Amino acid sequence: MAKTLKIKLTKSVIGRLPKQRKTVEALGLRKIGQVVTLPDNPMSRGMINAVKHMVEVHEE
Repeated sequence: MAKTLKIKLTKSVIGRLPKQRKTVEALGLRKIGQVVTLPDNPMSRGMINAVKHMVEVHEE
């Protein structure tokens, strides 16, 4: 398991379910192309899994 994850928003939240919008916001993402670094833990992995069709993930 990697120590950190780099998460990049690749698709818009327009037209998505409110739960998915809130998950993207909770990850700290606001704009398409924005990248955030989060610790690799089950909570982060669960949020990423909920919006995996909208984000790219790179392990570090």
